[in-house]
Amino acid sequence: MGDYSKALEFYEKDVEIAKKALPPNHPLLATSYNNIGQVYKNMGDYSKALEFYEKSHKIKEKALPPNHPSLATSYNNIGQVYNNMGDYSKALEFYEKALKIREKALPSNHPDLANSYNNVGLVYDNMGDYTKALSFLEKALSILQKSLPPNHPYIIMVTNSIDYVKKKM
Repeated sequence: MGDYSKALEFYEKDVEIAKKALPPNHPLLATSYNNIGQVYKNMGDYSKALEFYEKSHKIKEKALPPNHPSLATSYNNIGQVYNNMGDYSKALEFYEKALKIREKALPSNHPDLANSYNNVGLVYDNMGDYTKALSFLEKALSILQKSLPPNHPYIIMVTNSIDYVKKKM
């Protein structure tokens, strides 16, 4: 609904309860911090978003195995913030970490794997490396075409990104 102050109010209550009820490295506490980070990201407060995404990530690193898909999501969220800030080298660093985990942990036709290829491709596009961008975007499209119906919005979005990069080339 876009009522960020209300969302923060409830997510902060959630964190207070979680801190009392759960051990300090419990994955559900990480989820609570992640949710606050998402609100700040949506508000455009990227430094606060990073603060909470990093709190969440530190817990996940301690609580989960190194190739857990939830860690990939965490890297992906941090990468999104850096991408939104225009720090493309940092965005690429985190998106690539997410991609490496997803390549190992997920089936080859999983939409989250496609999401990682798409994100890396979009950063290369932002950096002006259109050949690499196209390569990653085409991998994303290939996965999505195997796993989603042909008129799915994600397929259309990636197809549009590919067309856009080709025009720039």
